[in-house]
Amino acid sequence: MDLNVKEEILKRRTFAIISHPDAGKTTITEKLLYFGGAIRDAGTVKGKKSGKFATSDWMEIEKQRGISVTSSVMQFDFNDCRINILDTPGHQDFSEDTYRTLMAVDSAVMIIDVAKGIEVQTLKLFKVCRMRGIPIFTFINKLDRQGKEPLELMEELEEVLGIQSYAMNWPIGMGKEFLGIYDRFNNRIEQFRTEEKDRYLPLDEDGELAVDHSMKITSYYKEAMEDIKLLNEAGNEFDKDKIQNGELTPVFFGSALTNFGVQTFLETYLQFAPAPQPRITEDDQEVNPIDNDFSGFVFKIQANMNPAHRDRIAFVRIVSGKFERGMNITQTRTGKSIKVTQSTQFLADDRETVETAFAGDIIGLYDTGNYQIGDTVVGGKKNFLFEKLPQFTPELFMKVTAKNVMKSKHFHKGILQLVQEGAIQYYKTLHTEEVILGAVGQLQFEVFEHRMKNEYNVDVRMDSIGSKVARWIENEEDVKESMTGPRSMLVKDRYDRYVFLFENDFATRWFQDKYEHIKLFNLL
Repeated sequence: MDLNVKEEILKRRTFAIISHPDAGKTTITEKLLYFGGAIRDAGTVKGKKSGKFATSDWMEIEKQRGISVTSSVMQFDFNDCRINILDTPGHQDFSEDTYRTLMAVDSAVMIIDVAKGIEVQTLKLFKVCRMRGIPIFTFINKLDRQGKEPLELMEELEEVLGIQSYAMNWPIGMGKEFLGIYDRFNNRIEQFRTEEKDRYLPLDEDGELAVDHSMKITSYYKEAMEDIKLLNEAGNEFDKDKIQNGELTPVFFGSALTNFGVQTFLETYLQFAPAPQPRITEDDQEVNPIDNDFSGFVFKIQANMNPAHRDRIAFVRIVSGKFERGMNITQTRTGKSIKVTQSTQFLADDRETVETAFAGDIIGLYDTGNYQIGDTVVGGKKNFLFEKLPQFTPELFMKVTAKNVMKSKHFHKGILQLVQEGAIQYYKTLHTEEVILGAVGQLQFEVFEHRMKNEYNVDVRMDSIGSKVARWIENEEDVKESMTGPRSMLVKDRYDRYVFLFENDFATRWFQDKYEHIKLFNLL
């Protein structure tokens, strides 16, 4: 491999930010972008006059509700590293999008609210990271507000998440009495709300303040020093290998809203975060980032990032080699060769043409309907498929029709494009071909309805058919329509596969007892 290409690959750091809603995930993303020079002020893309909404929350419904409902990608340079941040939806109804995003990163940053500690969605997402062995870095946020005791939070991390932790820094005070952080890693104290020239205070060889300072006489400083002594004597040892293996999480304290501790976190994170990691193919072969041949996989598809152009973008994580605009790539699912003439890199919805990109980068390929989530693309002669991305079995179902029958063409086009993004799943009844949509959570339907109206100019009628147990069939040839009843409905999915929608678990068991030869399965 060309030495320059290898150097570029080793510069890459690609991570997702995960948290429960309202822990400050989007705020910290913007502060990271600010330090990387990608934006002038949080919420304002460089060169744009407007924009009081979050940079990473680009979709109209996100601006209206103040929530993240889609993963967004942001790229910038800092300290000789090329950083790709994937900001994920915090809302549990969009877990599937988040799970797929976690397949495209090499590490994760977990944001925890100091007052709330470990919350349900944080725990779910942590388990996915742990299952994949992804290194996890923890940022305990909102120190400018009153919250739980730091030692209590460290204990909660270890007990609830079952992972060892190491405090990289330690708060001195909290809330209105927050004075700053004791930086164990950099051997200094960082003061809160002080001028830049006075921000850092040195420590002596005993770990005490090396200068006479008013902070020394406060009870908060003395309490922090007692905690530090306890951590030094009884806490976990810092272990770089354990961090890389996802067995130990470095913990940082700070306040994203007031921009405190974020730069220290970013600088330290880059020293220990992994460069691009290998990926496994379906036949258990390892694809190394520094392989000569280009390869990657589609982990997300997004329609209408630019509603004026009705565009559609396939997000590709580059796994190996170098990408060059104009190159021919092969989509291994179909064997189709595609010349890539339009490719982009991202700052949320702000995009620019990318001529070259390397393993670890996330690029967007303009898509006219060629790509599906999970597709593998390769640039060399090798032909393989990366392991499958997770797909969830929906639990809630709606019958959907267009209020205006004259809009049926727009209706079906809109549904087709939004379904291909993977947030909702499409089914149709066997003879009448009525459209049924399935989703993991109610909010997905609300987003769908909003986007149909705003992006496709179609008002839809949505009639709930409630929660169902969806099961696919291994031996479809043995299925008969007569097997359906008042507690089960036979439909087809978007790939024309048979799916039974059972009323509940009891109805599912009853069916399996009666038709033992029919082999049912679910997705996840």
